[in-house]
Amino acid sequence: MKPQYFLIGLTVVTIFFMLQLFDPFLKPIIVALLLAVATNSMNIYFKYHIPNQFFSAILLTILLTLIFFVPVLYCIFSFASLINKIDQKALFDIFEVVKQWVDNIPDDFVFLKDQLLRVIDKVDIPEFIQNLFSIGAFLGKNSAKFIIDMVMILIFFFFFTFYSTSLAHYFKEALPLKMEDSNALFYESSNVMSVVLYSILATAILEGFLFGIFISFFGYDGILLGVLYGFASLVPVVGGMIMWLPVAIYEIFAGSSANAVAIAIYSIVVISVIADTFIKPVIIKYINHRIVKTPTKVNELLIFFAIVAGLSTFGFWGMIIGPAMVTFFISLLQLLKKFSDDFYSIEKSLEDRR
Repeated sequence: MKPQYFLIGLTVVTIFFMLQLFDPFLKPIIVALLLAVATNSMNIYFKYHIPNQFFSAILLTILLTLIFFVPVLYCIFSFASLINKIDQKALFDIFEVVKQWVDNIPDDFVFLKDQLLRVIDKVDIPEFIQNLFSIGAFLGKNSAKFIIDMVMILIFFFFFTFYSTSLAHYFKEALPLKMEDSNALFYESSNVMSVVLYSILATAILEGFLFGIFISFFGYDGILLGVLYGFASLVPVVGGMIMWLPVAIYEIFAGSSANAVAIAIYSIVVISVIADTFIKPVIIKYINHRIVKTPTKVNELLIFFAIVAGLSTFGFWGMIIGPAMVTFFISLLQLLKKFSDDFYSIEKSLEDRR
């Protein structure tokens, strides 16, 4: 047996046992690694302005915690608390009001009336309340696991960020590629993942902040609804409507039609038109040109489906894993295109010489 075959077999066996050894930590490690790769450009930016590498890694970890994990934790605990405080009598009253409103729809709209009555007939308020309490119990049960995963991700993220330079050099040299191609693969994947992450964060923070500030003037929890609006804004075209339309409908049934109109107009004009159409592209362009050195455009619909697929396959952390896998695949395709172009240019130069 050749020594290289023996080493390959030994490496495969060792990798298998390493995966078994670190199986409980694989998902936090993968998420932390993907986040470290996606924020590599920001890490370089911080290192340039903060010479101390330890404080630079600490600052980036704290920033990631404040921007991403703290709002998610706030949503989880707010939902758990809100579900436990639900007024069951109020739900029955709202249901009766909706039913009376549908009954009073003019016969000119008989098709719409019939459809709404069919929907109402299928609504079972006691079962709905029971499902809500089940969701509350589920959130309470899994919040501890989520916090543990979050802490592990932040720990691994700090070390990946702190040792980013040495780790990057080691893996580049370990890859069976030329150093030039290894650099191209690493920087291309990091660049594409950075663009996706910064675009998602810019969209969620901008639109969530605008909606949360405005909705708080009507007595709602601005932080909770702002964070939820930020997540909803990732859905193309109708994202914001998922949040402001139910609130506007609730205001109509509560007898505040003026509030409903104000919320709808603000959400459409200020957020959907001004912020999403004009301000968001400027912010993303600024971030990409100042932090990401070679900006790349990734289709929003592709990222949305990657997030949905990631959530359905890997759970909550699939929101990070899904887009990262897709962007890494895009990076590989671009590297393959580079190999193809290089091969074509070599072939052409050989033919010209003949």
